[in-house]
This record gives sequence, C-alpha cells and structure tokens, in this order.
Amino acid sequence: MEKILIKTAVLPTDLKILIVDDEIDICYLLSGILRQKNFRTTYVNTLSDTELLLKKEEFSAVFLDNHLPDGLGIDFISYIKKYYPHIKVIMITANDTSADRRKASNEGVDHFMGKPFTRDMVYEVVDTLVLNESKV
Repeated sequence: MEKILIKTAVLPTDLKILIVDDEIDICYLLSGILRQKNFRTTYVNTLSDTELLLKKEEFSAVFLDNHLPDGLGIDFISYIKKYYPHIKVIMITANDTSADRRKASNEGVDHFMGKPFTRDMVYEVVDTLVLNESKV
C-alpha cells in the first residue's frame, strides 16, 4: 500500500478543506489562513494523493492548484464534480489566463483565484462558498 504524506490541523469545526498544491509554502499559508476561520485543513501535493484522500475523508472544499507534478488540476475538476458534487472547488494558479478561467468554468469550478492571493480573498471565498452553504 502506498503511503500518503498528509498534514491535518484539527480545530473545533466540522468543516474540512483540502489544499492541493506542490508548493509547500502555499499549503502552509492557506492552512494558516483557514485555521483562523476555524477550518480543519489537510494538504497533499499531487493529484494521485488527492484522489486517494477524497475516497477516505469528507471535505467541504478543495483549493486546487493547476500545475502539479502528476497533471493539471484544471483537468481534475470534472473528476471531483462527478464523484463528489457537494465539494466546492477553488482553483488557485499563478498562470491566471482567460483561457484557463474559461476551461475551469466549463469543468465546473466554483471559484478561480490567481496567485498571489490575499487573506481577504481567501476569507471572501470561504465565506461565500463554504460557510454560507453549510448554513443551508
């Protein structure tokens, strides 16, 4: 069985967010920002680890980088939406082009956020997509 490197921050909330990025600094940054909103966070660095983790744990949202070691996050959106339609997908990428935004939208992304991003941008996205949804 293949080992998956994951890091989980446990806080008093039922809402969990998965961060998928090959840049560990981005994983730490997003985890820290999201913990301030009392989310539990887990991060992985590849799409294959993402697929395995989604089968094992329940998440409210995924922050998904586009350029990963084993593929493009933008091509993985449809997989998440097909098998986990309740999960909100937030695409994060340094290559913020109108073509990528269009393709992500066509694949079913819930929000597209370019890098660099700010704490306020992250708060706005989770407030809108995740917290408001959980109150329904």
